Amino acid sequence: MQIPLAKPDITEKEIEAVSEVLHTPKLSLGPKLNEFEKRLAEYGGVKYAVVVNSGTSALHLAIRALNIGEGDEVITTPFSFIASANCILFEKGRPVFVDIDPLTWNIDPNLIEAKITERTKAILAVDLFGYPADWDRLREIAKKYNLKLIEDAAEAIGAEYKGKKAGSLGDVAVFAFYPNKQITTGEGGAILTNDERVAELCRSLRNQGREDGKGWFEHVRLGYNYRLSEINCALGIVQLKRLEEILSKRERIAQIYNKKLKEIEEIQLPQKSPDIRRSWFVYVIKLRDDFTMEQRDKILKYLQRNGIECRGYFAPIHLQPLYKKLGYSKGDFPLTEAISARTIALPFYSDLDEERIDYICRCLIKGLKEVAQS
Repeated sequence: MQIPLAKPDITEKEIEAVSEVLHTPKLSLGPKLNEFEKRLAEYGGVKYAVVVNSGTSALHLAIRALNIGEGDEVITTPFSFIASANCILFEKGRPVFVDIDPLTWNIDPNLIEAKITERTKAILAVDLFGYPADWDRLREIAKKYNLKLIEDAAEAIGAEYKGKKAGSLGDVAVFAFYPNKQITTGEGGAILTNDERVAELCRSLRNQGREDGKGWFEHVRLGYNYRLSEINCALGIVQLKRLEEILSKRERIAQIYNKKLKEIEEIQLPQKSPDIRRSWFVYVIKLRDDFTMEQRDKILKYLQRNGIECRGYFAPIHLQPLYKKLGYSKGDFPLTEAISARTIALPFYSDLDEERIDYICRCLIKGLKEVAQS
């Protein structure tokens, strides 16, 4: 078998919607953009959504819109995709990392206050792997120190925290629609907020600094070409309509994995809580603490030799070459490093069938035994 790590859930409905746009003269800044933004805001339970060309662009504009600039500090997690820290560097701010909770792998609120200084402007928390962070504690800390809250929900559309939708839990939130996400626009992202000023500023920034009602060649501020085309938006509209169907499929696949792997003593399954609705982005297991990174990598290679695409998920941001140049080093965030060294992301997508899941689990068990005997 050859089993990919991820693939999008695309039907004829999406293909027809894209084809329909291609038969019009309007391929950018048209009605599909407005419709997609309206539907996203309604789904997320916020007043405004601003669609852009990637989740990274959405994070960048969130930082800009909150007036975070040179020398300002933003507290965030080192266990995430690198964009959640890079967006701070884009504006010459300083990411201040805090280690993670051992169960949820999200930022640990108990470690945040010790890192707050007079330069701290915001907390940027990630809903890692579709599992929301501890937003009650984060909000409490932000209020106490007058900080802004940024919710990186790039991996969490459809998730819920105590009945509230991901995307509505911070002052500003972002979604992302890369092809491995729950829903996709090919490339794309969105900023969600209840702040009209933030929304208007993000709309201007994504479109070369233009403002509504001004001329096409009138640019009131430094902006970017972060627009998302009508083609992408048409795809997103159909995907968003199908979101609950897609999430249901992904939930079913996760539960099949859970059932087949629950008796394996060498691994820890994904965290769950009655207060949280996880939106399944990836299916990541962790090896027991007595496994080394070298042993994890041997298991990955065993799975790959058997046609199963897999990888560790994520590598610590502070150990990336760029961040080592900024002064970070091994040992700075021991829990992030320990968990990262033992993670395995298994194939996960909407139409993954039980036969393939069974094959993946059998190979994983064989790989574990091979490593244990070596």
